[in-house]
Amino acid sequence: MEAEKIMSDFGIEIIRQIRALDQFGNWAKISDEELLTKKYVKTKEELKAVPVIADIDEMMINDIKMIYKAIALSFERKTGIVCNVIMEMSHEGFGRCAILSDRICIIDKYFKDAHRFSFRTLEALFEEGDKNLERALKVYEQYKPCMIGV
Repeated sequence: MEAEKIMSDFGIEIIRQIRALDQFGNWAKISDEELLTKKYVKTKEELKAVPVIADIDEMMINDIKMIYKAIALSFERKTGIVCNVIMEMSHEGFGRCAILSDRICIIDKYFKDAHRFSFRTLEALFEEGDKNLERALKVYEQYKPCMIGV
């Protein structure tokens, strides 16, 4: 994969996650950047077309969860510690996502109007993923001493 040479750990992992779900090869001819753009990037005009009050579909919920799975798997690759992604979302787009490692909650994110969830650019997606991964590593290191003897 050409994109792996320039992307961060999070960027590589989210592409792996999306490609792994492509059972029938529908996305095989689409570049990584184009695939990520279709899933996660919306312009201001596209965002204006999304109603303020609407129900969220299962595909969008899965796309959001995939971001947090990519963060969790990147964390696992860096630390060797297994993570679990827990996500609960109402049909109205209100919900919560948490990533647990051992007994430590390393990521905790609340959602409001998740049907409008998007990024303006791929760089913003990668920055957000990298920022969350770094924060997760810091939180784990901070609370890891509490796990001794548990």
